[in-house]
Amino acid sequence: MRLTRPMLALTGAAAVLALAGCGSGGDAKAAAVPSAATGSLEHLAAEVKCTPNIQIDADELRQAICKKNKEKYILATFSTDRGQREWINTAKDYGGYYLVGRKWIAVGHQDVVASLRRTLGGDLEVGADHSAHSAH
Repeated sequence: MRLTRPMLALTGAAAVLALAGCGSGGDAKAAAVPSAATGSLEHLAAEVKCTPNIQIDADELRQAICKKNKEKYILATFSTDRGQREWINTAKDYGGYYLVGRKWIAVGHQDVVASLRRTLGGDLEVGADHSAHSAH
């Protein structure tokens, strides 16, 4: 299956909105962070004890929904660094919390992403804050 960039961006944006919501607050708990994990979607999922529910299986992007307790999050792998960065840059416009590794991301609530970071390593990135718009 071949996906275009607009389709990838739309899928990512919808997933971020569905899983991360708008306007969560607070800081991630500081903890020792291991070196960023590498590997396939299945390997990364196994590291965090997730049975991935594959949503997209394309050459450029593989994306799955995972669960941690009652929380859902997205785990995705990319074929290129550029494709990953374009996806993140587009998705961050919709808010959310991102754990970013080499050619992979995890997207979910702040506490879930912080917890995943203790196992997968990676860098935390935060999307646009839309909390000022919640009163409208």
